[in-house]
Amino acid sequence: MKISVLTPTYNREGLLENLYHSLLENTKYGVEIEWLIMNDGSTDNTKAVIEGFQKENKITIQYYEQENQGKMVAINQLVPYATGELLVECDSDDYFTKDAFAVIKKAWEENKERTDIYALCFLKYDTKGNNMGNEFPKTETTMFDLYFKEGENGEKALVYFTKIRKQYQYKIEKKERFSTEARMHHQMDEKYKIIGINQPIMICEYQEEGYTKNITNQFKENPYGYYEYFKEILQKDFKGVKFSKRLYVIKHYILFTTLTKKKNPIKNIKGRLNKLLVILLYGPGRMKTKKMFK
Repeated sequence: MKISVLTPTYNREGLLENLYHSLLENTKYGVEIEWLIMNDGSTDNTKAVIEGFQKENKITIQYYEQENQGKMVAINQLVPYATGELLVECDSDDYFTKDAFAVIKKAWEENKERTDIYALCFLKYDTKGNNMGNEFPKTETTMFDLYFKEGENGEKALVYFTKIRKQYQYKIEKKERFSTEARMHHQMDEKYKIIGINQPIMICEYQEEGYTKNITNQFKENPYGYYEYFKEILQKDFKGVKFSKRLYVIKHYILFTTLTKKKNPIKNIKGRLNKLLVILLYGPGRMKTKKMFK
């Protein structure tokens, strides 16, 4: 079995060693590893650090560079180079648990013949050993159902079936630098499912300059991708969607409708209740958005 680990990185020379050593730790499980790295226009010593890893010749490391275009473009560029049966995206501030690849290998052996699965989905822990989300209530689900019907709000680690993952990419609107992964997942959900496994494989420590800790700036700088994401959700069948999640989607749809200056906000929305809620909340939502992003 071979697994391709894809890492976009920007000025994270001091963090890459943690990920590198976690990969070395996992070589003992009989899994072939290739580490594909895209340097997204770093100005630090990232290249030299990676060249040092390559000289050790302990795992296969393929290094690429691009002008700074953001994480999602970097991953889109790396996916075609993946040659493993499985593919996992791992940020430069994340690393794998000591037995991650043993856990992945077992799950792969149990599900490798499935043609209706696009990913094995595992838990993600923080550096203090806390689960960054909930345990899976169901073994088989979709990412949309997991987050909008089953109550998940946190982080998960997905290990994709490479042949299926290569059929999709992150959609970037108007050369923005970020697009939520969920937009691609929802597209994959239309044809395939995921297997939920209540074991951690990844450890995460968010950085101050990271996407998650600067969510307001992220929204402001990437409004068109988010607008398309929430618009697409509001075109789905909402049967079984929790009301709190419905409100979450509608409030954010109004936020990004305002930021992108879109007109006729109910035109592409499916469902009477969703249309009614947009009408009721549109005025207050626009005022709140303008105040927040003035």
